[in-house]
Amino acid sequence: MKKINRVFVTGCGGMVGSSLYPCFKEKGYEIKVTDKDVNESWLDFLDVRDFEEVRRQIFEFKPDAIIHLAALTSLEYAEKNLEDSWNTNYLATKNIAEISKELDVPMVYISTAGIFDGSQNEYDESSLPNPINVYGKTKLYGDLAVRHILKKYFIIRPGWMFGGGKKDKKFVSYMMKQIKEGKKELNVVNDKFGTPTYTYDLVRNIEALLGTDNFGTYDTVCLGKTNRIEIANAILEILKRDDIRINQVNSNFFKKDFFVPRAESECLKTAKLDLIHLNLMRPWRDALKHYIETDWK
Repeated sequence: MKKINRVFVTGCGGMVGSSLYPCFKEKGYEIKVTDKDVNESWLDFLDVRDFEEVRRQIFEFKPDAIIHLAALTSLEYAEKNLEDSWNTNYLATKNIAEISKELDVPMVYISTAGIFDGSQNEYDESSLPNPINVYGKTKLYGDLAVRHILKKYFIIRPGWMFGGGKKDKKFVSYMMKQIKEGKKELNVVNDKFGTPTYTYDLVRNIEALLGTDNFGTYDTVCLGKTNRIEIANAILEILKRDDIRINQVNSNFFKKDFFVPRAESECLKTAKLDLIHLNLMRPWRDALKHYIETDWK
């Protein structure tokens, strides 16, 4: 297999990108990182919905691999903005897959546990998808486009994401910000289950996979199934904060802000990473401790 030296990245201004850029620079890759939100000095502007500009920039850079991080990840936004969601999560992915095929280079696509309906306790790479919201549907069509167009691809399925510090817009950040604001009570849902994914470990697993020809779909999550209550308690334990109380509520408590249906279980199993002996994902408690002690110190 051809050695990967030059990597083109879309959507690198978010959570995953904030971990990916330093990792790949440290490993010595020549890397061009883009986003439509140029929030770092090392980012170049690129809107993945602009197919001609995407094609121009990728062909000009001549990458050995393309990592496609760009996506609309807000479930509520996706539900209310159908055209934008389909253009970003499906059509842009399809277009980049076509470019990867034309250049004959591997493509990494970040998928989601949100393509499943939650009717099973746990899912692996062979499980049948059945998304229950617009976000899940658009991401699933991205999956299918990559599989249909390419032979050289890595579809990466993370779980409940955390990482990226100030760019973290997920549950751990939501808890940390409330604690920082001085809240003494935290309302946490008790009816959702999943497997966390630490962006720091995720990008190292992506980098390791890129050095192989083990193409395919990989569930890439921390070890251990959990729920929001356990994660919240673990945060307080790491911070040594026994002065904060956790109130258990169900999802209806947040219905006004988070009105889109979410699967009861988004637990993934790293079956294929284990099979090829390339699982770099840590237990979620260890990863969470590392995150809080570095990005939130």
